[in-house]
Amino acid sequence: MELEKITQFLEHKTVLVTGATGFLAKVFLEKLLRVQPNVKKLYLLLRAADTSSVNQRFYNEVIGKDLFRVVKEKLGANLNSIIAKKIAIVPGDVSYEDLGAKDSSLREEMINDLDFILNFAATTRFDERYDVALGTNALGAKNVLCFAKNCLKLKLFIHISTAYVCGESSGLIMEKSYQLGETLNGVLGLNIEEEKKLIDRKLNQLRREGATEANIKKAMIDMGTERAKAYGWPNTYVFTKAMGEMVIGHLKENLPVVIIRPTMVTSTWREPFPGWIEGARTIDALTVGYGSGKMSFFVADLTAIVDVVLKLANTISCHYFQGTYNNLNRNIKRVMRLVELYQPYLFFHGIFDDSNTNKLLRIAKDNGMETNNFFFGVKSIDWDDYFINTHIPGILKYVLK
Repeated sequence: MELEKITQFLEHKTVLVTGATGFLAKVFLEKLLRVQPNVKKLYLLLRAADTSSVNQRFYNEVIGKDLFRVVKEKLGANLNSIIAKKIAIVPGDVSYEDLGAKDSSLREEMINDLDFILNFAATTRFDERYDVALGTNALGAKNVLCFAKNCLKLKLFIHISTAYVCGESSGLIMEKSYQLGETLNGVLGLNIEEEKKLIDRKLNQLRREGATEANIKKAMIDMGTERAKAYGWPNTYVFTKAMGEMVIGHLKENLPVVIIRPTMVTSTWREPFPGWIEGARTIDALTVGYGSGKMSFFVADLTAIVDVVLKLANTISCHYFQGTYNNLNRNIKRVMRLVELYQPYLFFHGIFDDSNTNKLLRIAKDNGMETNNFFFGVKSIDWDDYFINTHIPGILKYVLK
């Protein structure tokens, strides 16, 4: 069977992108506008109070970014025309049913016209508040899928997850889906709706007790970490992303669904230009720490070295040098927080099976499917050169600016 070219496939199609101010969503949007500006319509879901503020967010946080300078040069004044005619900014929030889109006519328009939905909406903080992470990464995925199932001519639902839904597995990690309620450590009882009820009960209790917003935030962060570890995941982020995959697999029925699991997302390699990045992503926090002079080392042996520093050196110092001790203690706690957050990834011993990716790459090459425009063969990248000459300079330019 002859396969249609990707650019032809996207031509005159109607697409919904959730989480449109996020890093990956912006990269996708830029690529789409650059290689196939003849899409029929793009709906971009952004969180905002009203249409005016959501439009402002689009111009400030999306199209105004340096990422779009190449497409601006390529399309010139036509880009403004494309934005005016083909891009609809939708105020909404995936943590609500119907995507939180209050405009009923706009909802009906999307239900009738959408060809594709790409769900980029997520919170990617490892230690996010549990109520926020569950609402966006798990229940949000459910809400977007339910909306997709109502669409009359939808051809594809794409959900962006993470490879680290596998937790801290080692050895060869096969590409498999997770069943609803499945856990990494075999503990029974994981129920997404019950997790939501647990959160609501905890929030109600805290508010009855008059807890401050700071205390509520800390309690929600701690709760997420505790619930994740209870079922075998190292942090709230990957736990709630795994639950998002579960609910999609359970509810999708006959809807064509693709779940994409990237590992650590870094800066652009070649397109639209090398080194573009936004914010300190995953282990880039360590690079930023070193680059800004706030971190001169990072602990490798967590149990031996750090325990000595915390329990002995600080105790001796605190009586005579209280001010110095307080400053050092704060810094050490920050480092220990980084150790706790990044340890599962800095000491990760898994090898991801990439058979499906390799098969897709072979099919694309065999069918002449624009592999230059849509290259994803990462094995050919010189990673040392990329990190030294592209990624770290990108961090210096866009993060440590």
